[in-house]
Amino acid sequence: MDEESRLIRAGAGRKPDAKTVAPAIQRGSTVLLPNARALYDGTFGYGRSGLNAQHALCEALCELEGATETQVFPSGLAAITAALLAVLKAGDHILVVDTVYKPVRQFCDSVLTRFGVGVDYYDARLDAEALLALATPATRLILMESPGSLTFEVQDVPAIAAAARARGILTLIDNTWGAGLLFKPLAHGVDLSVQALTKYVCGHSDVFMGSVAVTDRKLAAALQDAVHHHGWAVTGDDAYQALRGLRTLAVRMARHGENGLTVARWLEARPEVLRVIHPALPGDAGHALWKRDYCGACGLFAFVLRPGPDKAVEAFLNSLKLFGLGFSWGGFESLAINCDPQFKRRKVPVDYGGPVIRLHVGLESPADLIADLEGALGVWDAAS
Repeated sequence: MDEESRLIRAGAGRKPDAKTVAPAIQRGSTVLLPNARALYDGTFGYGRSGLNAQHALCEALCELEGATETQVFPSGLAAITAALLAVLKAGDHILVVDTVYKPVRQFCDSVLTRFGVGVDYYDARLDAEALLALATPATRLILMESPGSLTFEVQDVPAIAAAARARGILTLIDNTWGAGLLFKPLAHGVDLSVQALTKYVCGHSDVFMGSVAVTDRKLAAALQDAVHHHGWAVTGDDAYQALRGLRTLAVRMARHGENGLTVARWLEARPEVLRVIHPALPGDAGHALWKRDYCGACGLFAFVLRPGPDKAVEAFLNSLKLFGLGFSWGGFESLAINCDPQFKRRKVPVDYGGPVIRLHVGLESPADLIADLEGALGVWDAAS
């Protein structure tokens, strides 16, 4: 062969020299098949359907979730929207918890309704009986997020899942707070367990990814079809990063939970704070359900400041040094946001008594984080 041909093929068929701890990353859009018959037997078409690292990640996530099938998607939002599109059709109706992650609400209101799916929002505080009373003959799915986004309402997930199954209604939960480690939705009767791997599984604020885990074969097939029909794909490099994060998930989550509770307990004693919203605190409204169903806590919670002007909230946030101001969470770093502007989208009005601040407590020293908050509360005092 000419040199041009030899250079194109040189080294292409080389197998790994040694077995490594982590799986090899395959970067490829084209998959070479062994023979003509294999071109159309459905085994492989493109690398988009996943190669070595992606398959290794899905296998590990099945272990984490207690699932028989897990699909990965390019973001947490994509995982939720994919799961919804996989099981819904025009004429169906879904019940969505009112505390749901805002981009999911936007998808339901802007996309699902446009394609003929009815959407209603329900109060996160409803029990299973009251929630199922809202179901119609067209209700296909109940979407939960527990603890709820921003304000951490804990739902009785096993009771809701059992009641929904008795009515032939599917259940889906965004379990990002529990990360598949602190809470096992599939073991509690939920049909589709979704999480943003972007957060705690990846753990370093540098990868976007989501997952959907199931045990039902029909749902697994529907998810596989959704991946192929919509063209979702995750790169081998990102899958490798997620798998690497998964290896240390248990260790990091334990520290996030410990640090978060240390900060939360300190905030409980502050005169500037009306209350702390954290399911792992005994005084929290969701504590009994959390204690029954969860094996730990993460670093994400909220607290309510005493009433004060918007300028005082801005002054508080702007004075923080260790807490960054950012929406995503689950990485090693601590973050803070003001939640109040997002409450305007909710259907069920709730008065928290003052400005709500959400914290993600990272892996820094709790003493340093507390000092940062103490200084910011002093600024809050002066500005209010």
